Amino acid sequence: MKNRQKLKDTLAAYGFLSPWIIGFIFFTGGPILLSFLLSMTKWNLLGDPKFVGLQNYQQLFSENSDFFNTLKITFLFTILNVVVTVSASLFLAVLLNFKVKLIGIFQFFYFVPAVMPSVVMTSCFILMFNNQLGVVNYFLSSVGIDGPNWLGNPQLVWVVVGLASIFTFSTGQMMLIFNSSLKEVPIELYEAAHLDGANAWQRFKNVTLPSISPILLFNTVVATVNSFNGAFTLLYPLTGGGPGDATKVLSLLIYDKAFKQFDMGTASTLAFIMFIIVALVSIIQFKLSDSKVNYG
Repeated sequence: MKNRQKLKDTLAAYGFLSPWIIGFIFFTGGPILLSFLLSMTKWNLLGDPKFVGLQNYQQLFSENSDFFNTLKITFLFTILNVVVTVSASLFLAVLLNFKVKLIGIFQFFYFVPAVMPSVVMTSCFILMFNNQLGVVNYFLSSVGIDGPNWLGNPQLVWVVVGLASIFTFSTGQMMLIFNSSLKEVPIELYEAAHLDGANAWQRFKNVTLPSISPILLFNTVVATVNSFNGAFTLLYPLTGGGPGDATKVLSLLIYDKAFKQFDMGTASTLAFIMFIIVALVSIIQFKLSDSKVNYG
């Protein structure tokens, strides 16, 4: 009787999970498998795919390939984007927990940039940092500073990319998650730390961060995955991978290979490699954080 009831519960559980399982197979697992199969071929979208084995992988890892430089830029963008978005979202969440009047209005205005279409947001940044007509260089010139060509300089363009990262959807989403987790920190811990003479920074470091560490890990992993997968929507309209190849990340290289050079085999190879990298980075993040995350 117990086994029959257990079987019914198991079937019921899988029944409720079946929409997600079916969706994963058709919309995530299927494309990943197809991408791997296409990575073994040469295909220009017109004829039939031609099986070439590991030739695409060998070409990418050859000495003359630009893959390693693109990979370096991808990791640079990921680190910058994760640090900026997680720090900004946590900072805004802390501000939202101060007891001030009309806090709901502040929450609304803090979150509005997060729902702005990325094309609109990046267009604003292109205009702001235009070396001749931009408002940033106008203010610099008003104090006697000759404004640089922000988007045309391989180093300064990263300043614009970092600032633009603050206004992406990830920041607003993580801000709300941080805001909810901060409200769950017991007030007694803050009171005890205050009685012990801890200042604001010490209370934040020794009370707030350990208490929200699981959420901090979650947001960091999500921001990392979003940085790899969502880099295209930010960088393509903002820099197009330039100047030169200064901001050409993997997703932009995949786009170039697939829809400019019509080399679907190499594009699929790059996509599958990016999938492996994201999976490995996520596993490493979980492993390194085991001793530092407080689940109590």
